[in-house]
Amino acid sequence: MKLYFPENYKSHLDLKQTERAIKQIKDFFQRDLSSELKLSRVTAPLFVMQGTGINDDLNGIERPVTFPVKELDDKRAEVVHSLAKWKRMTLADQEFAPGYGLYTDMNAIRPDEELSNIHSLYVDQWDWERVIADEERNLDFLKKIVRKIYSVLLRTEFYVYEHYPQITPILPEEITFIHAEELEAKYPDMSSKERENEITKDHGAVFIIGIGGEMPSGQIHDGRAPDYDDWTTETVNGYRGLNGDILIWNPVLQSSVEISSMGIRVDKETLLHQLKLTNTEERKELLWHNRLLNDEFPLCIGGGIGQSRLCMYFLRKAHIGEIQSSIWPDEMHKQCREHNIHLI
Repeated sequence: MKLYFPENYKSHLDLKQTERAIKQIKDFFQRDLSSELKLSRVTAPLFVMQGTGINDDLNGIERPVTFPVKELDDKRAEVVHSLAKWKRMTLADQEFAPGYGLYTDMNAIRPDEELSNIHSLYVDQWDWERVIADEERNLDFLKKIVRKIYSVLLRTEFYVYEHYPQITPILPEEITFIHAEELEAKYPDMSSKERENEITKDHGAVFIIGIGGEMPSGQIHDGRAPDYDDWTTETVNGYRGLNGDILIWNPVLQSSVEISSMGIRVDKETLLHQLKLTNTEERKELLWHNRLLNDEFPLCIGGGIGQSRLCMYFLRKAHIGEIQSSIWPDEMHKQCREHNIHLI
C-alpha cells in the first residue's frame, strides 16, 4: 500500500461537518462550472454495452467490471471507466450548438486501481464536454478553457474559507503552463511523478500540456487512450498535443495531485493517426469510432474533474476515504486509525 501519513495530522472538521462541507463544495463548484463554461446538466449511464467502443479504455490495461444482461441474451455490459467518449456522442445526439456543452456526475468502479491516499476503487468526477468551432482547435483555446476552470477552483476555495475560516486559501492567482517535453528537459533525471512534484511545488498550480505522446527520450509522460484526447497535433515550437492535466500542490500530502485530465478531442484524421500509432486500428469497426469517422460527431473539448479529490483538497484531508465511502484493506484501516485518519 502506498500511504503517506502527515505528522500530527488532525482534521479541521469532524465527520458531521465534513459531510455538510462535501455537499456545499459539490453544489457550489458544479453551479459555477456550469455557468463559466455554459454547460447543461445531463443524466449519464453507469454502464454501457461491451464491444461498442463507448467506454473509456484509460491506459488499455485496466479491466472493466462486466456482467451479463439476462434480457439481452446474456450479452455483456461493462461499468464505465469514465464518460470520455459517451459525452461526445451525447453532444451529437442532443444537437448542442458550438460554445455550449454538458456536464454530468460520473461514477465508476476501477478494480485494478492501486489504493493510496488519493486512489480508490470508486471514482466520482464531473465529466464535461463542450462543442467547439474548427478555429478553436488550438493551444490558445485550450489554455483559455483551463483558465476558466481554474477560476472556478479559486472561487470555490474562497467559498470554503467563508464557511470554514480555519481553512485558509493557498492557491496561486494564476495557473502555470508547461509542456511535458519542457518538463522532461528541465528535470531529465526524474520520473514523471517526481517532475510533477517539483514543478507543482514551485508554482502551486500547473497545467502540463501534451500527455500521451512520445517525448524525445522515447518515454511518455503518462498514458492516454488514442481515441478521445488529441495528443499528436503540433502546437508551438514543435511541441505536440492539445490535452493535459491540471495539478495542484497538496500541502497535507506534500505532493502534487491531479485534479483534472482534459483536452481538445480527436478529429477524424487525428483518430486514424493515433489508432495507427498505438496499433489499435481494429477499433475503427466499433460503433462509436464508426460514427466519428462518418462525421456524425461535433468537434469538442472536454475532461473530468475529480469530486472526492477536490473536496479532499479544499478540506485539507489526508485520505480520500475521509471524503467517500469505499472498500479498503484491513491493514489500511488499522494504519489510518493509528495516524488519526478516520475512513468513512
